[in-house]
Amino acid sequence: MTTTSSAPGKVYLFGEHAVVYGEPAVPCAIERRARVTVSERDDDRLRVSADALSIDGFTVEYGNASDDGPDVDVPTPLVEAATGYVDEAVAQARDAAGRPDAGFDVEIESEIPLGAGLGSSAAVAVAGIDAATRELGVKLDTREVADRAYRVEHEVQDGQASRADTFCSAMGGAVRVEGDDCTTLEAPDLPFVVGYDGTSHDTGELVSGVRALRDEFEFAADTVETVGDLVREGERALADGDVETLGRLMNFNHGLLSALGVSARTLDNMVWAARDGGAVGAKLTGAGGGGSIVALDDDGGSVTALSLTPDCEEAFRAELATEGVRVE
Repeated sequence: MTTTSSAPGKVYLFGEHAVVYGEPAVPCAIERRARVTVSERDDDRLRVSADALSIDGFTVEYGNASDDGPDVDVPTPLVEAATGYVDEAVAQARDAAGRPDAGFDVEIESEIPLGAGLGSSAAVAVAGIDAATRELGVKLDTREVADRAYRVEHEVQDGQASRADTFCSAMGGAVRVEGDDCTTLEAPDLPFVVGYDGTSHDTGELVSGVRALRDEFEFAADTVETVGDLVREGERALADGDVETLGRLMNFNHGLLSALGVSARTLDNMVWAARDGGAVGAKLTGAGGGGSIVALDDDGGSVTALSLTPDCEEAFRAELATEGVRVE
């Protein structure tokens, strides 16, 4: 038997980084998906095949024991990035099904670049848990999939993850996350444009950097709280379908994130290119340090502007994914 599940990536309208400290955030799922196909094995080993997870693809096979890791001739951080979330997702599926010794063949195909700020790890974790538990004959409630996927990110990111990415990927649409309080939101089909600079980042390192700044300077802690205030204002604009105000608040949010040290020259250049191309607002999305920006643009001039920007490797429109995790 073989089971395939998929889950969408995401962009942040507002609130990344601040959400780690209990402030609200509003991420939105987008129709770029990670698909995870799982087949149960007759032994307790894992065989993981990955396509387009920041490297050109690989296959590794390794055992259930913690000291029996993958043996493959590529840089260790790349393997850890691509397999760490799979390992923890499999551990959650085994726990949910009461099958600690279950082995799997796992195949990952993703339209979401790894480390680009578009929620690739969350989508892989969500789809992986859903597919693996179904393969073992257990169907989890979507919110339990989200909760277990959060535990995956919490473990891999050394306790610094929030519930935002995984809840958004599991549920789809627009969501609001504040601490452990996770709710879905009504949202119009926002005119998202995404620009990607072709680089990846270490989410944990960037989160640690903000934490250190926040601990050192009171005004940095105040900046994090200001992001939370901005999110609350943005929720009202979202409920009203006021795209113009959403864009202005996105611009403000980008400035605050830049002040916290998580922007980059490539991101700033893409943000300004999108605005110059007609976007009503643009900001980095995700942990920062490189990766992606998100803009709101009905007319599409920002796609052209981004495609002509040397720092932008890819620019595309992104539809709101109204459906979260699903069986394919």
